Amino acid sequence: MRSRSNSGVRLDGYARLVQRTILCHQNPVTGLLSAGADHKDAWVRDNIYSILAVWGLGMAYRKNADRDEDKAKAYELEQNVVKLMRGLLQCMMRQVDKVEKFKRTQSTKDCLHAKYNSSTCATVVGDDQWGHLQVDATSLYLLFLAQMTASGLRIIFTLDEVTFIQNLVFYIEAAYKVADYGIWERGDKTNQGIPELNASSVGMAKAALEAIDELDLFGAHGGHKSVIHVLPDEVEHCQSILYSMLPRASTSKEIDAGLLSIISYPAFAVEDVNLVNVTKSEIISKLQGRYGCCRFLRDGYKTPREDPSRLHYDPAELKLFENIECEWPVFWTYFLIDGIFNEDKIQVQEYREALEGILIREKNGLVLMPELYAVPPEKVDEEYENPHSVDRVPVGKLPHLWGQSLYVLSCLLAEGFLAAGEIDPLNRRFSTGFKPDVVVQVTVLAESNQIKNLLQDRGINVQSIADIHPLRVQPARILSNLYTMLGRNKNMKLSGRPHRHIGVLGTSKLYVIRNQIFAFTPQFTDQHHFYLALDNQMIVEMLKTELAYLTSCWRMTGRPTLTFPITHTMLVDDGTDIHPAVLATIRKLEDGYFGGARVKIGKLSEFLTTSFHTNLSFLDPDCDLKLFDDHNDNCNSPDSEYGDYPADFCEKDSQDELDQYINDVLQSTALKSYLPPTSKTTTEPPVFGANHSTEEILSIMAKTKGLEVPAVSMSLPTKVLNTHRKSLNLVDNPHFFGTKDHENVLHLPKDAHGDLDCRKLVDQLKECPTLHDQADILYILHILKGADWDTQLDGQYGVTVHCLLNELYRKAGLNQEWGLIRYISGILKKRVEVLAEACTDLLSHHKQLTVGLPPEPREKIITTPLPPEELTDLIYEASGQDISIAVLTQEIILYLAMYVRSQPSLFVEMLRLRIGLIIQVMATELARSLKCSGEEASESLMNLSPFDMKSLLHHILSGKEFGVERSLRPVDSSSSSPAISIHEMGHSGATKTERSGITKLKSEMKQRGSTPSSPTSSSPTGSGGDMSWGDRKGQWLRRRRLDGAINRVPVGFYEKVWKILQKCHGLSIDGYVLPSSTTREMTPCEIKFAVHVESVLNHVPQPEYRQLLVEAILVLTFLSDIEVSSIGGIIHVDRIVHMANDLFLQELKSFGATGSILEKDAATGICHFFYDSAPSGAYGTMTYLTKAIIIYLHDFLPSTGCAMQ
Repeated sequence: MRSRSNSGVRLDGYARLVQRTILCHQNPVTGLLSAGADHKDAWVRDNIYSILAVWGLGMAYRKNADRDEDKAKAYELEQNVVKLMRGLLQCMMRQVDKVEKFKRTQSTKDCLHAKYNSSTCATVVGDDQWGHLQVDATSLYLLFLAQMTASGLRIIFTLDEVTFIQNLVFYIEAAYKVADYGIWERGDKTNQGIPELNASSVGMAKAALEAIDELDLFGAHGGHKSVIHVLPDEVEHCQSILYSMLPRASTSKEIDAGLLSIISYPAFAVEDVNLVNVTKSEIISKLQGRYGCCRFLRDGYKTPREDPSRLHYDPAELKLFENIECEWPVFWTYFLIDGIFNEDKIQVQEYREALEGILIREKNGLVLMPELYAVPPEKVDEEYENPHSVDRVPVGKLPHLWGQSLYVLSCLLAEGFLAAGEIDPLNRRFSTGFKPDVVVQVTVLAESNQIKNLLQDRGINVQSIADIHPLRVQPARILSNLYTMLGRNKNMKLSGRPHRHIGVLGTSKLYVIRNQIFAFTPQFTDQHHFYLALDNQMIVEMLKTELAYLTSCWRMTGRPTLTFPITHTMLVDDGTDIHPAVLATIRKLEDGYFGGARVKIGKLSEFLTTSFHTNLSFLDPDCDLKLFDDHNDNCNSPDSEYGDYPADFCEKDSQDELDQYINDVLQSTALKSYLPPTSKTTTEPPVFGANHSTEEILSIMAKTKGLEVPAVSMSLPTKVLNTHRKSLNLVDNPHFFGTKDHENVLHLPKDAHGDLDCRKLVDQLKECPTLHDQADILYILHILKGADWDTQLDGQYGVTVHCLLNELYRKAGLNQEWGLIRYISGILKKRVEVLAEACTDLLSHHKQLTVGLPPEPREKIITTPLPPEELTDLIYEASGQDISIAVLTQEIILYLAMYVRSQPSLFVEMLRLRIGLIIQVMATELARSLKCSGEEASESLMNLSPFDMKSLLHHILSGKEFGVERSLRPVDSSSSSPAISIHEMGHSGATKTERSGITKLKSEMKQRGSTPSSPTSSSPTGSGGDMSWGDRKGQWLRRRRLDGAINRVPVGFYEKVWKILQKCHGLSIDGYVLPSSTTREMTPCEIKFAVHVESVLNHVPQPEYRQLLVEAILVLTFLSDIEVSSIGGIIHVDRIVHMANDLFLQELKSFGATGSILEKDAATGICHFFYDSAPSGAYGTMTYLTKAIIIYLHDFLPSTGCAMQ
């Protein structure tokens, strides 16, 4: 017999260690590892980490086999791994109903359990008795399932198991918006069972989705059916959220050592090297000690001061755990493995030596890894005073299987038994490597031959949809419908992928379905759902955004291919020419650069070889999948209006099931025409005079329903809806509206009983002079009779109110009447199909949203992602009676989400986005620029095209000056409001057209009964003293109003507030107190603390007053750096601001100022001129605030005169 080589002997040593410390806990029946001799539960996460050493050891034996027994040993170890992975699969498959439910609810009660009984695979505790929802554990399972399958293990046996794994992919797909309990099973660090969004979960899910995409679970023996499909946009969502969070771990933890698992082995989820290094250095500086790392700051687990008799902590007791948190050696094994992957020999050496010092050696030569090191109870105070000075003692499980396993794995790697690539066969470790530039391939397709010819006249050659046969082009929603078939399984009652829209990464691949090649047009060109796609400038803008997005986010092989259709809605002049914005775009695309992206324009057939193809084999005829059995439940969207691409490439008589299915989905959205045209020559008086407010219409409708509505205007600043009735006013103060005179009573037909006669009302549709009047009649019918009431227009049956509204919506779209389009969208309760995603994007970038106008009971706060229906209802509820505001709110959430993705820098130091205030500020800005009344401005706002609305929002967020110009409307437009366009100011302050435009405007605008209220005063005042200071007036007031409305605070503001709270009992702001006890629970950089400060500040309804309070607090924070131990009890910030205001007024009076300059704001009592003073300078607000603070805190400040410079 040959003698054993040296390496063989060392391997045998590791095998003995693994056998005695890890495999001895493996259950022979289920293969699960129990947590220890006394613990029979098996945790999913711990099991996977604990088996890694066995997997690595098996590969090391296979590679270094001296003799046949070694090969047998390798097989034996590998089968132990397979047995454990299958054991976990059994546990999860028994909960298949939860996986199905969770796809819809994402609730903590419908999730897979975090731990199971190791001998029976059964659950151990109830759904609500444990923090079960841990997306990172399920993701870790999928990640290692992929890695182990790629390394040659066969874990999945049947196609049923494949569909189950596919459904687990749907389960973790939404990780970017699921608040869970995280890697430590605690959620919020107060340990009160509050789930939160965890970076470690999002990162692990991203890694798992990338790893398992397009992977064949049967390994080398599989075919198309055993391949897993992941939609690339979900991965990208996780990535962008992860980037916005790091180095922060969650709202309550500013840093967490668990992030090591996602910035390095095993996930390698972060592709930006700088972000990896920042996170790593944060962990080392804030959490590393002499025995390992703490999990997070103020972690009370197993510390001497923890009360073991209860699970939760009181918020104020967290300060007790400061500096005495337990240190976990397991994190050093992560650093060690990280050093091996980065080939950093010094790091490897350093951590190997550190680990040698803390491992515990048994008499029989076994090396054990303790769970954690704690401070001895008698030395707690000493350690608190001098952190890292006291010797700690090992506590908890010995060995800690997770740590033991990673220790063995790191030794095998460090001693060269394994190469880094062997435990990472899918090459995740190269994620931070160099990425080549992406070139986006763009195919422009004409919808019909007529459009193709129009483009040819302009010298642009494109193919029409018919020309590219046998290739097929369909809208993105067909792809969404087809994807709902993925992962269906009757035996397990699994329903397939939830019906979510598909992003631009998904539509930029080519798909092979039943041997035909399909291309899909991106979602933003689909006009079926929301009106943004009706605005051609907006389409061009979105194309720009999506191209930039593709260049930065494309990760697949090949190039992305974007199919851009030119449809009949892109025509102007009655279809005789193409919209100039679209033409300019096509010309720019031909140059090879567009919006910062490299593009190549060409025919679809030329791109076949360079594009990425996905084979949707689950739609093959031999799969037992019926396309038709139940697609009607989730595919026919009732709110679609447009016809679609002509079906000239779908043979009508073709009996192929797929073609029938696609035709069916398209048919459900085809259009029929019933509405009579508007009549210009009506002799009867119009149904509604234009001077009737919607409010009157509503009160009449309410009376017909038997409700009595007072004629007094409601005290909402936004009256009820209709934009061309002069009632919506977002600018002026609500209290000035008296009752309206009811002399022009509406001509509503009555029947014999004196009730409203709906049939006659239907006939009046034919006599309406404008589309707006038709809309009003339909609105009344909609409220009284409901959407499905059959109008029997012209004696036809089946013509419902809903049909007619849809048709009217289309007509308004063709005329580009945005006010009307928003109005009808509101009646139909249309919702942006990506609304929930947009909202989630903002929330996951740590922004909170509020909808509706302040103060709070009406203003609704959104802090967690909501399902689409709930979100829409909340918005409509918060908007009160006003459906236009509800629609506008959705639109603005969508634009904010676009910006938070493409220009996150706009949102620096903003925590809460208050949509109601933003809409108000937009109207105020228009009133200021157009020098018009609030009603006109509100109406102009509603009539802005989506593109202009987005530009206006951008200007407000960025604080740029902008010009507003009135432009001519198309003649056939029935809207009474002027059209407006928005553009940036040139360097000279205004562009030439703008200067001439505004002077013209001034002369044209007729003075109405009341003078236009200047934007500085909330009540219409005489304009005598108003125009005297020229254009600089109102500039600082405007800045404060904007910053207050979008809640912008100075950099580092919240940390400074934290410091000041340490020195006083609290800050009182407008009657609400921010107590100093919050600093005992929260650390300075915690988002949770910032949100807390924000919620107190948000009680202030006036944005400019809020901004002054912020300035006052900022001046206060300069005090926190002075050597003063305390600055008193509760500091009343509003009192300081009023003192400063009084000082300011005294000085003004001493200069002899009189009249309007001294005028005070009615609501707050602050002088308007004070609001409009610059912060700095001898007469700046800061000067007066500082003086006021010195007077207010006189007793506490040091007596030397130079203390306050």
